Amino acid sequence: QVHLVESGGGLVEPGGSLRLSCQASGSISSIDIMSWYRQVPGKQREVLAQWRLGVDHTNQDLNTMKGRFTFSADIAKKTAYLQMNNLTIEDTGVYYCKADPGDHWGQGAQVTVSS
Repeated sequence: QVHLVESGGGLVEPGGSLRLSCQASGSISSIDIMSWYRQVPGKQREVLAQWRLGVDHTNQDLNTMKGRFTFSADIAKKTAYLQMNNLTIEDTGVYYCKADPGDHWGQGAQVTVSS
C-alpha cells in the first residue's frame, strides 16, 4: 500500500507562489509514475504533470501551465514537489498527488488565490 500526503497549500494573492509537497510512504518501491492533478470549481479533475520512474532516476523538472508550474521529485526524500508561480484566481482549487500503478491518491491540498 502506498500512502501520499500533500502539504503546502494555502491562501495566496494573485501573482504569488506556492510550493506543494507530496510525501510518499509505504510500498514506494512499487511506484512507477507520480503525478499532480488539480480540480478547480466546476471542472473535472485535470492532470498537471507526470513523472515516470525509469526515464530519469535523479531529480527531474517538468514545466507545465505555460511555464508557471514546475514538477520535480526527490528520490531520496521520497517526495514530489509542485512549484507554482505567478498564480491566478483561476488556479484556485484542490491539488492532488497520485502514484501508479495502483491509483493511489493523496487527500488533496487546497490552494486559494484571492486578493
